[in-house]
Amino acid sequence: MAEATAPSPNATLDLLARATAALPGGGEDRPGQQAMAEAVARAVATGRHLLVQAGTGTGKSLAYLVPAALSGRPVVVATATKALQDQLAGKDLPFLAEQLGGTLTYAVLKGRSNYVCRQRLGEIDAAGEQLSLDGLADRAPAEELGQLRAWAATTLTGDRAELPVEPSPAAWAAVSVGARECPGAQRCPRGEVCFTEAARRAAGEADVVVVNLHLYGLHLETGGAVLPEHDVVIIDEAHQLEDVVSSTFGVDLTAGRFAALARTGRSVLEDPPATDAVEAAGVTLALALADHVGRRLRGALEPEIAEAVAAARIAVDGFLAALKGVPTDRGDDTSAKAVRAAKTAGTLADELDAVRQVPPGHVAWVEGPEAAPSLRLAPVDVGPTLAERLWGETTAVLTSATVPPAAVARLGLPPDRVDQIDVGSPFDHEAHGLLYCAAHLPDPRQPTFDAAVHAELAALIEAAGGRTLALFTSYRAMDAAVEVLRPRLSVPVLTQRDKPKPALIRDFTDDEPTCLFATLGFWQGVDVPGRTLSLVTIDRLPFPRPDEPLVQARREAARGEAFRLVDLDRAATLLAQGAGRLIRSATDRGVVAVLDPRLARARYRWDLVRALPPMRRTKDRSEAEAFLRDITG
Repeated sequence: MAEATAPSPNATLDLLARATAALPGGGEDRPGQQAMAEAVARAVATGRHLLVQAGTGTGKSLAYLVPAALSGRPVVVATATKALQDQLAGKDLPFLAEQLGGTLTYAVLKGRSNYVCRQRLGEIDAAGEQLSLDGLADRAPAEELGQLRAWAATTLTGDRAELPVEPSPAAWAAVSVGARECPGAQRCPRGEVCFTEAARRAAGEADVVVVNLHLYGLHLETGGAVLPEHDVVIIDEAHQLEDVVSSTFGVDLTAGRFAALARTGRSVLEDPPATDAVEAAGVTLALALADHVGRRLRGALEPEIAEAVAAARIAVDGFLAALKGVPTDRGDDTSAKAVRAAKTAGTLADELDAVRQVPPGHVAWVEGPEAAPSLRLAPVDVGPTLAERLWGETTAVLTSATVPPAAVARLGLPPDRVDQIDVGSPFDHEAHGLLYCAAHLPDPRQPTFDAAVHAELAALIEAAGGRTLALFTSYRAMDAAVEVLRPRLSVPVLTQRDKPKPALIRDFTDDEPTCLFATLGFWQGVDVPGRTLSLVTIDRLPFPRPDEPLVQARREAARGEAFRLVDLDRAATLLAQGAGRLIRSATDRGVVAVLDPRLARARYRWDLVRALPPMRRTKDRSEAEAFLRDITG
């Protein structure tokens, strides 16, 4: 690794200019990108944190990678989406390394469960030769396991992403292990040839390491045990940091975890009562949770849940006691399985202890379908945790196209050690985009609202000739709109229920008149430039549900500032993300139609409008229709 230096503004801008000039088509001058690159260079040099809002088209990846590459310091880039990780590792970093004459080194590091486990493959082979059972493998298709075995013999990385075909969940579960169960290289018979450990060694030698945001959260949760030491972390899509950290520092108990532990135990224990008790404990817990799905658990656990948790803890203790009779120092497959089972059971025991008495500053609740409920526990405020484990240890650059208005307070950033900038977007939103609010519609709480929304959607979609991404805040609203509009519209309508997300976006992109109706998972991560996407509609302002347990607890913690810090902050961020699907290139034109009249009437409307791209605004539907007809010809 090169000697650590502070990237000077001149050196940063010179390399940025060389890099952009080498892009296909010669690149273009982007003042926002230059301003961001200079700010990142200053942050790295001074150790001050930086919060950057960088609109679509800024070129923020190069804006933070260039000063990172020049710093000579170990840098981690954490991002929330696989698409951006692939772009960084497969396109941006190789390109930048070429501009630097090959002196920049980089690596991608993923969680353990993303790599095939050589030890698991060996155990499966041994079980097959001995005609014995192997828990997880016996549940997976034999043909798939054979294909995975053949692939594992030739792959250099063991990374699941390299597979030509996505494996079934059962097959991949059989040949991989997660962080909760892996004992580490030193206690594994095949630790020296472990794909995950090889990836970690490569990351330890790289200048820039790309990870997902969840893995970075686990790194913080383990006190820095997951990733190599680094001086700087760049958190892209930083609007998701709070929820990711809350999840990684929390607990998620399901019956499936007990069943998986029992299957592992059966391959090493000749003690059916111990393994059966663990599996039965999971079933009992699920039954106790089923009647409480969607509920927050305040104070002491409900008696039936408390009894199920206590019984599960006893069952896990019995399992651990039975495991003590299995030698763990022989270096063979049986020892490896026993060590793995003990670690999994120990983690489960710790989490059962955590939920028996909800710690101060945490919230517990039950979520998921009644057939497979989950007992969740999470910290309400991640600010103190981040202050202790991140802000005081590592220089952080946080960036997103949409930075939550209350980000500094919500994330616990030290106000005297953070700089904030908004570098805007190079796109001409005012000339190319129109924000239409259907101010004449009834209040969303009125029974006439849905019918009015359907009529509004029909008129706008016909004016656009299809070419619409219709975003909804609930499946109920989406399904109702599809049922009414599919027979009425002259253009095809796809819905989120039809296909997986990548296939839907591909079909939507390839057939220009098609409309796509979707819910919250499509408010971000959808990039469809060109006339195919000329209209984005949003049915309601995306305020969180009043009864959402974690959000409810955050409101209580914020007290008098609850609406501003929690509800309005969340709605503004998500609304801006949804509206940001429209203008994805310099030539894109279109309309964002918000069908919730509160955007035009409510006292807080300007907080929401200011979070949106700076488009022209109208309350006149005929103006929006004329604009759409002009675009689509």
